[in-house]
Amino acid sequence: MPETNRRTLLLAGAAAASLSAMPALLRAQNREPVRIGILIPLTGATSQFGATMSRAAQIAVDELNAAGGVAGRKVEIVIEDDQSNPEAAVRAARKLIDVDKVVAIGGSYASAVTAAIAPLCWESKTVLATSSGADSITKLPHQGYVFRTSPTVTLQGTRVGELGVELGAKRVFFLGPQAPFAQSYIDIISGIFTRAGGTGGGLIYEDKKASYRSEVDQALRGKPDVIVLGGYVPDTSVVLKDLYRAGFEGKRIGFSFGVNQKLVEAVPAEVGNGTYSLVPSASVTSGAYKRLVAKMKVEALDSYSCQVYDHVVLAALALANAPSAPVTGTTVRDNIRAVSQPADAKHVDDAGEALKALAGGTRINYDGASGPLEFADNGDVKGVFFRYEQIQKGKLALVKVA
Repeated sequence: MPETNRRTLLLAGAAAASLSAMPALLRAQNREPVRIGILIPLTGATSQFGATMSRAAQIAVDELNAAGGVAGRKVEIVIEDDQSNPEAAVRAARKLIDVDKVVAIGGSYASAVTAAIAPLCWESKTVLATSSGADSITKLPHQGYVFRTSPTVTLQGTRVGELGVELGAKRVFFLGPQAPFAQSYIDIISGIFTRAGGTGGGLIYEDKKASYRSEVDQALRGKPDVIVLGGYVPDTSVVLKDLYRAGFEGKRIGFSFGVNQKLVEAVPAEVGNGTYSLVPSASVTSGAYKRLVAKMKVEALDSYSCQVYDHVVLAALALANAPSAPVTGTTVRDNIRAVSQPADAKHVDDAGEALKALAGGTRINYDGASGPLEFADNGDVKGVFFRYEQIQKGKLALVKVA
């Protein structure tokens, strides 16, 4: 056989073999799991919810896979610790995006962490589902890749200011660390008191200090009758102790990231007693919440862990809504609203039922454990609930839900 003909036959055979292998290759690719990243504070100043966030995310994956996964593909989560630190979070997010090839990242609790990783997400076309509150986050040019399931700083600050006025206070002072939300809280809360005929003020301090006595002394010069605590647990516990030593007898109001069970355990009862906390509330009457609480074997669950559960479910349902589309962050972005807010679709609050409905061609409106998941154009969730709690006799007690 001439060498030219022999070479031609070999090339043709190789091409045929390559073509015959392509379906097998495609099948192998289609069997690869769908990976969703979870970036949460397992350590550091904001770690009080990290463990339950992790467990909630895994329960979501178990439910999704028990229902067949996304178009026959298993769902996997890759959990990384942001260490409550923006620099560590950037490294972890880069790994999730570049190495693990996740289509979405959920969790992202501290606002400073979210602000640091958000550009990495939209530049790589990876959806970021966040439980941070800073208003600035959804004002970033995120191209639709950021979805916030937590109430904004504006809403939280407004509720805290209104609570202070409701409690009969006239003079408010905010004490909190440097953070993306600190000055906004001062402006919002002071504005509410001013419009009610009172006065407002605030001081932004350096965190991780052993004492805040000088900051407390400065705050008390104006004789406030309510102090708003804007820090996380480590610094809030120190501020409360210094307020107690200084003899402050006015009202104290904090946020759930600083005044929670971890704080109750960190300070003597006489130091914490009477302190109020504003807590974003989960959807405690929903089926999704009740099932999640039962599976986690707890009496109640914080909103942030419920949000992480919903982040995983939303990403998976968005992909399942477009089974023939590429498994990418862009597909997640383009389909989240299609599975979470159509008014004329079937309402479901069970992740497995939602997957099966989509597989059968039924349009759905998924309501999660954290509440209804309808998003404004900028990515902010529209409907939220709050719990108002108070430390009483060394325990957190419910005051009201609104």
